[in-house]
Amino acid sequence: MKNIAIFASGNGTNAQAIIDHLALQAYARVAVIVVNKSDAYVIQRAKQHHIPVELISRATEPAFLLKLLAHYSTDFIVLAGYLALIPRKIVAAYPKKIINLHPALLPKFGGRGMFGEHVHAAVLSS
Repeated sequence: MKNIAIFASGNGTNAQAIIDHLALQAYARVAVIVVNKSDAYVIQRAKQHHIPVELISRATEPAFLLKLLAHYSTDFIVLAGYLALIPRKIVAAYPKKIINLHPALLPKFGGRGMFGEHVHAAVLSS
């Protein structure tokens, strides 16, 4: 069984799709949802499925985040609408084990206001 940490910042529709899909599988599970916004609706989605939630901030030290991920025996990280930069130490610790569901090339279609339908509209208009 592989453990997935989902990083999310908002509504959590992508996280919900992953949770729903993995509920029917035996090879992986969502072990934790990591959020950087205390009012993100994804927290409610996690609670409905009894998935632990960890609130972090941009000031969270990479060493603390690595310990947190180790605590949940994280095998893979999925960035599902996560609107913050992942520290280099995390990327280095999870080589080829992080997937970003952002629908466009970053940083060209990232930053303030680039989430949800805004990203799709920007990509299509370019």
